[in-house]
Amino acid sequence: MSGLLLLIQYTLIFSAVLILVALGGMFSERSGIINLGLEGIMVFGAMAGAMVMVLLPSDASKFTIIVLTLLASALAGMLSSLLIAIACINFKADQTLIGTAVNMLATAAATVIIKAFNTIRSNGADFSAKLDYVRGHDAFVFYIGKLQISWFIVVAAILLVCAIVFFYKTKLALRIRACGEHPQAADSVGINVYAMRYIGVLLSGFLGGLGGIIYICAANSTWHFDYGVAGAGFLALAVMIFGQWKPERIAWSAVLFALFRSLSNVYMGIGFLHALPISGTVYNMFPYIVSLLVLAFTSQNSRAPKAEGIPYDKGQR
Repeated sequence: MSGLLLLIQYTLIFSAVLILVALGGMFSERSGIINLGLEGIMVFGAMAGAMVMVLLPSDASKFTIIVLTLLASALAGMLSSLLIAIACINFKADQTLIGTAVNMLATAAATVIIKAFNTIRSNGADFSAKLDYVRGHDAFVFYIGKLQISWFIVVAAILLVCAIVFFYKTKLALRIRACGEHPQAADSVGINVYAMRYIGVLLSGFLGGLGGIIYICAANSTWHFDYGVAGAGFLALAVMIFGQWKPERIAWSAVLFALFRSLSNVYMGIGFLHALPISGTVYNMFPYIVSLLVLAFTSQNSRAPKAEGIPYDKGQR
């Protein structure tokens, strides 16, 4: 496969990841809850999906593998997001600290769980935090000409369209947005602020969990869970901010960031890039350098939801 085709393939994969996770962060923050735990939610979603692929019988159909893997990842993401919702909405905990705690918990918990999982399956012969899911990975692959595409990308594109329609055309989304802008005003017209914020955080868990399984599976057939998801959740937060908390702008921002992220994987196959006297480490740094520059130049014009990060107090006016 040529370097250009590889660049397109990886850009599509990373775009799918960043779009879903950034959309998840958008819905959470639009409801008024800062979700810095997207990285951890991705890890839990990736772990659940990978374990399902490993446990499914060898005669399982591709359709069964795809559906059960997606369901497991989405469910795990939603369950992990409940930790954030309960702590931040019911107990009014500091949202930044809770998100950081979930991120720290996720990688540690995934490492312990996968090591225990491998130990039991191998009768003590394998104590690694690595899962191999070659058959599960292959079930998601199809080709358009010479270009390898994953069904994950198709799912992400469908969910992007659904998110845009939901965000702009439904009363529920309007209520969620109202709770992120002025929850007291929303409450005064009968909107349940706590319920809307739960929905926002659960949507972030649903999309973040799917983003996690796409990240580890779309381009890989094995994953070491002690690496977490290598900062993809934080990159998605940068995409969300650059996209101004709007789904269509998030999509274009994700493609831009994904392009730079993909260069680190494929620059060896692109002649003029390989010829440049630049270390591969520099290409690995590109997406994070770009995110810092973009946020530095656009932060003054960013307009976050007014009530994000502020616990809702029913008695406050």
